[in-house]
Amino acid sequence: MPAAAEVTQLLERACSGDGVAVERLLPMLYDELRDLAQRQLSRERKSHTLQATALVHEAFLKLVVQDKQSYANRAQFVALAATAMRRVLVNHAVARKTDKRGGALARVTLDEVAEALEDRVADLEALDVALKKLEQLDPTKARLVELRFFAGLTMDDAAQSLGIPLRTAERQWRMARAWLQQALADPGPASDTPPAP
Repeated sequence: MPAAAEVTQLLERACSGDGVAVERLLPMLYDELRDLAQRQLSRERKSHTLQATALVHEAFLKLVVQDKQSYANRAQFVALAATAMRRVLVNHAVARKTDKRGGALARVTLDEVAEALEDRVADLEALDVALKKLEQLDPTKARLVELRFFAGLTMDDAAQSLGIPLRTAERQWRMARAWLQQALADPGPASDTPPAP
């Protein structure tokens, strides 16, 4: 694992447009980002067309090259990479669903396998919508869900990344999970109420 100070410095330089820093940074973080991508892809269908390497590169480019924002440290960057990977997967699923439905082509009848895949895409879209709604109601709880579910962080690491005590993170995690279960089961007005503090 590279020194934290060196990674932070390279992140700052890379986000400022330093191409040499970008070239040095990716190999330093690659294994960690690839593990993260593989965890996220393990939740996807077996025939998923995105590979972990492509997911890493797309998320890395979004965060370092396109966004040009600054990151406090490696942990914050990796946590945001998990969010970027989730967005890439959701966008990929939506595009696939559009293509599957014919896009600009005439509609065709879907077989049972395609319908099962449609359900998976719908689940991913519903989760994304619910997380966006949770983020509007309580950004900390939404971020905690992203860190735990998508980044695969332990509760202790997630609490540390958010700068909150472990017991607070555990309480917020329970409330966020309950709220998301309710929101996914009944996407109506009841899910518009914020989760309890």
